[in-house]
Amino acid sequence: MKFLAALALMTLPAAALAQTVAVDTSGKTATGVQFVQPKDWTAARSGQTVTFTAPEGDLRISVIDVGTAADGKDAAAKAWTAVRGTAGPEPRLATPVPAGDGWDERLALSYEVAPTERAVRSALALRKGTAWTVLIVDGGAGTAAKRSAAMSVVQAALKPAGYQAESFAGKTAHELTPERIKLLTDFVDKARQTLEVPGVGFALIDDGKILWQGGFGVRALGSSAKVDENTKFMIASNTKGMTTLLLSVLADEGKLDWNEKVVDLYPEFRLGNDEVTRSVEVRHLICACTGLPRKDYGFILADKGQPAAATFTQLAATMPTSKFGDLFQYNNQLASAAGYVGGHILYPKMEFGAAYDRAMEEKIFKPLGMKDATFDYAEGMAGNWAAPHGLDIDGKVTLMSNDFNWAPYPYRPAGAAFATTADMIRYVKLELGKGVLDGKRIVSEANILKRREKGVQVGPDSWYGMGLFQMDAKGVNVVTHGGTLLGYHSNWYALPESGVGMIILTNSDPGASMLAPTLRRLLEILYDGQPEAERDVAAAAARIKAGAEARRGRLTYPGDPAVLGNLAGHYVDPAVGQITISEKNGAKWIKAGFVEGPIATRKNADGTVSIVSVGPGSIGVEALVGVKDGKRTLTINDGQQNQYVYVED
Repeated sequence: MKFLAALALMTLPAAALAQTVAVDTSGKTATGVQFVQPKDWTAARSGQTVTFTAPEGDLRISVIDVGTAADGKDAAAKAWTAVRGTAGPEPRLATPVPAGDGWDERLALSYEVAPTERAVRSALALRKGTAWTVLIVDGGAGTAAKRSAAMSVVQAALKPAGYQAESFAGKTAHELTPERIKLLTDFVDKARQTLEVPGVGFALIDDGKILWQGGFGVRALGSSAKVDENTKFMIASNTKGMTTLLLSVLADEGKLDWNEKVVDLYPEFRLGNDEVTRSVEVRHLICACTGLPRKDYGFILADKGQPAAATFTQLAATMPTSKFGDLFQYNNQLASAAGYVGGHILYPKMEFGAAYDRAMEEKIFKPLGMKDATFDYAEGMAGNWAAPHGLDIDGKVTLMSNDFNWAPYPYRPAGAAFATTADMIRYVKLELGKGVLDGKRIVSEANILKRREKGVQVGPDSWYGMGLFQMDAKGVNVVTHGGTLLGYHSNWYALPESGVGMIILTNSDPGASMLAPTLRRLLEILYDGQPEAERDVAAAAARIKAGAEARRGRLTYPGDPAVLGNLAGHYVDPAVGQITISEKNGAKWIKAGFVEGPIATRKNADGTVSIVSVGPGSIGVEALVGVKDGKRTLTINDGQQNQYVYVED
C-alpha cells in the first residue's frame, strides 16, 4: 500500500472516451536515441535537447544528447547546463544502475529539494559507447505523482539507436525440472541473504501442480523459528485481487453487475465530485481510473480506532485531480469501498467491516482452502507468523513491532490480510485455472477474467485491470499484484500461457528489491534469458546501502536542541488528526497517527528546518517546522498531491 493499470476503452463512459484518443508517439533524438512522447504532453526541441511538458505545465522531462563526458556525473552536469543555460544542482546521491536495455553504463542521480518547493528533481545518465544521453525530470511533485505512468513510459522507452529488445514471445517454456526448480530456489535464498531479508515464503506451480512450497530464513531476527509454507505474513495490497474476486463471485450469483451504478447498490456512496459520483460503476471502484489521487496518509496520520465507515467519509471529502478514465491513480480508499459494498450487499444489517470479513471467509477463503488467511490481527500474529523488519537510522536491519500496520485495518479490503505461502499458491492456482480449483469451479471464467482486462496504462508494458496488473514481460503475459506494508513486501505472478505461477512473501523492507529480480530469474530459467537477475539484486543491495548512508548524512540525531526545544507539545489538523511531541527514554519523540519514533532534525536546502521520525522502517513522517498566524506549525507533504498542516493546540 505504500506510496506505489485499468479499464479497456469499451468499459469507459462516453464522456471518458474522447479523453483517450491521444496516444503515445515514438521519436528519435538527433543522434538516433529512441524515445516515446506521452499522450497529451507537448514536445519541444532545442539543439540537442527534447523536452516533454505535462499538460499542467509545471513538470518537464528532458532528453539530452550530451556526447562525450568524463563520467555519468559529468554528463548530468552538462545536461543541466543545456536545459537551464546555467550550472545545475549538485547531486545528493549518485548510484549505478546495471547496464541493460542496450546501454553500456547507467547512473541515477537525485538532488536536494526543499520541502517548500514540493518538487521532484532527478537525472539518469546513460552511456552507449563513448556517447552519453541524459534524462532529466524537473517540476511539480503533485503532477509527477498523478502522471507517474507517463514518466515510466518515457524512462523505459529510452533506448540507444538500433537497439532491439530481448523477447521471449512465441518461445516454448522449458519444463520446470527439479534442476531448474533448484536454480530458482537457490536464487531466492541467495537474494534473501544478499539483501539481509530475515525470512521469505516461496512457492512455485506449473500446470496445476505445486512444484515447491516452503520458506527460507527465520520468522524474526533473534529467533531460530524457520519460515515454512504455513508461516503467516501480512500480504498488504495482494488483498485487492481477492476483493475483486469476491465481486466476481457476487456477479456470478446475480447480486451485482459490473456496469451497475454504485449508488444503486449503496445510495450513501459519495465522492468529492457529484458528477463522478453518479458516473461510478462497480468496476470503477477498483480500476484506479476515476481521477481520485492516492491518499494513504489520510489513514496513516489518522487517530487510532477509526471505523470501517471512515472509508466512505474520506471518499466523500476527496476530489478527483484528473479526468475520469484519463490517468492511473491508485486510491486505497476507493478499493476499500469495493470490498465494503460487496459485504454490504450480502449482509446489509451488519457493520461494514464485519460484513466484509464474513463475506471473504464464506465466499473466498473457505472455498479456496486458504485455511490461515484472516483479517483478525490477533490470529494473524499468533503462532507461526513472520514479524516485520526494517532499516534503522544507520541502515541496519532490525526487528519492528507490527503496530504501524494497524493503519490499514479500517480499509482492509485494500490491503490488511494475513496469509501463508500455502494459502497464496492456491489463490494463484485458481487464477491459472480460470476459476477452477482442484476440479471444482469456484467462479465463472468470464468473471474471473473480467478483472484482467487492460485499462489505464501504468508503464510502457503494464496496465491495471480490476485489482490486478497485467504486464508484457519481454513478450510474456504476466498477471500480478504486489503488496507493501511496513516490513512486508510480496508479490504473486501468474503466466497464463505457460501455466506457471509463483508466490514470494518477505518480512523486511529490503525484501521489495527481491520481487522483480525473482520474476526475471524465472523468465531466464523458462526461456534461456540473458543472466540479469543476480546482478540486479547486487545492485539493489548497493543502492539500499548508499541511500541509507546518504539519508543518515543529512540528519542530525539526536536532533538539534534549539529546534526540538521550540516544538509545541500538541498539534492538530482537524481534517486528519493530531501530532504529539513528548519525551521518551531521554529523547524527543513524535506520535503522528500510526507513526511513532524518536526525532531527528534536518536543515533543508532553502534554510528551513524539518523534523524527521527515525524509527525503523521505510514509512515515517517528515514535517516542516513553521509559524502561521503566530502559532507554531508542522507541515507534512505526502509525496503525492496532499499537504497536511498541523497547528499548535
